[in-house]
Amino acid sequence: MSTLEENSTDRQGMNSGPSRSDRSAVRTALPGVYASLPDLVASQRRASGFSFLPRQPIHSLLAGRHASRLRGRGLNFEEIRRYQMGDDIRQIDWKVTARTRKTHSRVFTEERERTTLLLVDQRITMFFGSVKNMKSVTAAEAAALSAWRVLAQKDRVGALVFNDSKIEEIRPQRSQATVMRILHAIVEQNHELSVTGGTQANPGMFNEVLRHCDRLAKHDVLICIISDAYGHDEQSRQLLTRIAWHNDVLFAFIHDPLEVELPAAGRLVFSDGRQQLEVDTNNRGFRERFRATFAEERAAGRKFLLQRVTPVLPLSTSEDVAEQVRRQLGARLR
Repeated sequence: MSTLEENSTDRQGMNSGPSRSDRSAVRTALPGVYASLPDLVASQRRASGFSFLPRQPIHSLLAGRHASRLRGRGLNFEEIRRYQMGDDIRQIDWKVTARTRKTHSRVFTEERERTTLLLVDQRITMFFGSVKNMKSVTAAEAAALSAWRVLAQKDRVGALVFNDSKIEEIRPQRSQATVMRILHAIVEQNHELSVTGGTQANPGMFNEVLRHCDRLAKHDVLICIISDAYGHDEQSRQLLTRIAWHNDVLFAFIHDPLEVELPAAGRLVFSDGRQQLEVDTNNRGFRERFRATFAEERAAGRKFLLQRVTPVLPLSTSEDVAEQVRRQLGARLR
């Protein structure tokens, strides 16, 4: 995929180099390698069959036990009335019940709007893919689907789009113009990715965007982190715990099949742009250790997130993003 990008760019100019518009045209012509703004806009038509609202289909990962259920919009107190069959027992007002000797419940109504904040990773570590998409493209598509779906639910949506050097903040609003600002920011950072650009991977940006999110999201916000979690550490755990204390957090974990399991393809050379490593993928023991290490790290991260009331939505670069989201968030398959 990276070779396609380099060859196409070379054809755009020999001496002065391609302009920004030329580079954008080249990248748009490389589906799967770079995100396309028209495609992200068109994904509005596919942003259905799933929901970020608290009421979920029974087979949605958000409808599980309390460790993975979304709180929903903020609640406003309305009244105290006699308990009715089906009321949540957690809303029983025990003082009134004791005084009247009849069970009473507190009644709350949902706020009309709820804010969703998307944290969209476009770092150089996301510029990797072995089958259908780069991880960066899968993240861009997931963010677009989420933004359009939130807008359709008449809620506010904003974003923190980040790469290895900067974070672009789009303040939450309930408007199509805001969604378009989010998509433009994603595409701009996505099109800056290149194996020849000299970008250095910055693991510290993961915690930096979490700190930014902590300052921005005060309470009752749905935080959707769309990332491969590169750079997470103990400080990440502390930040996520603090954020999840007054907000909901949904983690869309972006991964590639080649990260999960190596194929038996003989001796291969891997590089991060500075160093190279040659491995024998025909070695069955090496492949099994590779697979076990990934599974162990993913399981440990998932366990922590679930303990912090954080549902995990794994998204593979090898499958259609919309279909994966619908399947895991409870759409009825035809």
